[in-house]
Amino acid sequence: MSTSIKTRKFQVKEGKQVNLKHWPTSVEPFYRSKEHYLKLLEEHVSELSHLQSVFYADRHYAVLLIIQAMDSAGKDGVIQHVMSGLNPQGCEVWAFKQPSVEELAHDFLWRTALHLPERGRLGVFNRSYYEEVLVVRVHPAWLEKQNLPRELADPPALWKRRYNSIVHFERHLYESGTRIIKIFLHLSKEEQRQRLLSRIDEPEKNWKFSASDLQERQCWKEYMKAYEACLSATSTDEAPWYVVPADDKPNARLVVSQILLETLSGLNISFPKLSPEQLQQLQKSRKILKQA
Repeated sequence: MSTSIKTRKFQVKEGKQVNLKHWPTSVEPFYRSKEHYLKLLEEHVSELSHLQSVFYADRHYAVLLIIQAMDSAGKDGVIQHVMSGLNPQGCEVWAFKQPSVEELAHDFLWRTALHLPERGRLGVFNRSYYEEVLVVRVHPAWLEKQNLPRELADPPALWKRRYNSIVHFERHLYESGTRIIKIFLHLSKEEQRQRLLSRIDEPEKNWKFSASDLQERQCWKEYMKAYEACLSATSTDEAPWYVVPADDKPNARLVVSQILLETLSGLNISFPKLSPEQLQQLQKSRKILKQA
């Protein structure tokens, strides 16, 4: 497994108060050229593919990868490139948009809990229940659609209760065998501006642009405060947050794939061992097939 990328420096320690101005959006590249990047990514994907085979056969753990970020930070690209060599049978990706009427009628964890990975599978959440303490915090008027009890709808106390609910929820999942990796793709405001401009200037990217991206960009400071509060309150030893510099897309993909590699390789997994009776039956089956 590659050891050139030290992922711990991107991890938010439990109890640490996060100030995103002190976390870089760009670091020295871990690759020397485009060819070197592709070689490193291929190595990561190959190792992930092997580990996934063992993980899928072992079926004692589940892994949940959560990716949160501002618009145009590269969430889709990370998922596409890092997951490219995995067996689709053992990997599921869910993208969460604005909640439906049915989802709004339940608690804020309900719709994502329906899609948690089972043991032996890797689940990827492109956005997640964290939207409820990020975008909803920036736009508190959206709470009205949730019809919360009046005594529970006061925002200052509400966010603290939701942080607590998330931490307890994730600890419950950990104790049930689910390992959670939480990635915040940390993009600079200037890099976002350049990427949004490219979506306008390059015809093949026009479909990616949305006027709502500009509206959300106006709330940049509010989003950074919401992320800082969220990362500070919900990064735990069991389910840590990683603040991954995202101005360099290839670099971010290498960091995320390394974190995923370390998580899978750290699990106590192996191919199932057959009993003497099962091995004997295999030999009988082999003999029958050889004679056929």
